[in-house]
Amino acid sequence: MEPSLSPEPHRPPAGPPEDPTPLDAGDLDALFALARRAIEAGLRGAPAPVPDAEHLPPALREPRGSFVTLEVDGALNGCIGTLEAREPLGTAVGRCAWEAAFADPRLPSLTPEDYPRLHIKVSILGPLQPIAAGSEDQVLAQLRPGVDGLVIARRLHRATFLPAVWKSLPDPVVFLRQLEQKAGLTPGHWPRGMRAWRYEGVEHRRAVADLASENPPSGSSEAA
Repeated sequence: MEPSLSPEPHRPPAGPPEDPTPLDAGDLDALFALARRAIEAGLRGAPAPVPDAEHLPPALREPRGSFVTLEVDGALNGCIGTLEAREPLGTAVGRCAWEAAFADPRLPSLTPEDYPRLHIKVSILGPLQPIAAGSEDQVLAQLRPGVDGLVIARRLHRATFLPAVWKSLPDPVVFLRQLEQKAGLTPGHWPRGMRAWRYEGVEHRRAVADLASENPPSGSSEAA
């Protein structure tokens, strides 16, 4: 299923993209704690808490694109994210975790009964890099299998595959044509005016059962 996307990418600044700050183990612990707290708040009928950016670890204050994917017993239960660095990473992950659990219009809201079997995947994205998109062959020549996520767009047709999708679609031609299909285009027919961006990303995964909870949701709670 195609994740919900942020608005049309802005034109990036000139020059090569800056290297993002790497996250250490403590940063990842804090990031998953923010995601868990946001989901638990939703299970109690509350909105996602908004962290004070000044109190976030330095690496989580940096604006970064990110996606949060939720799975229950291995089945998708929500996927929301933003491709662009519009807010601090810690703020974005908490918000996207809440929205993936309770505001993805394609899937039912997460329930308290599902919560103990939940796995949270956080994809932390690098900056969007525009690439020449005059033809499929031109895009494929610049695409790095197993490394790049890809966005394609033409007018109202737009879709992305995160880098993790290479695990299930390792062939570059199949990868691209499946993305064309998800964008509502005819696979193999490359219309004029297409645009494309590539980006790198790293996916981290944790089971909610392995995350400490200050206020575990009760079975009688209602999702927002």
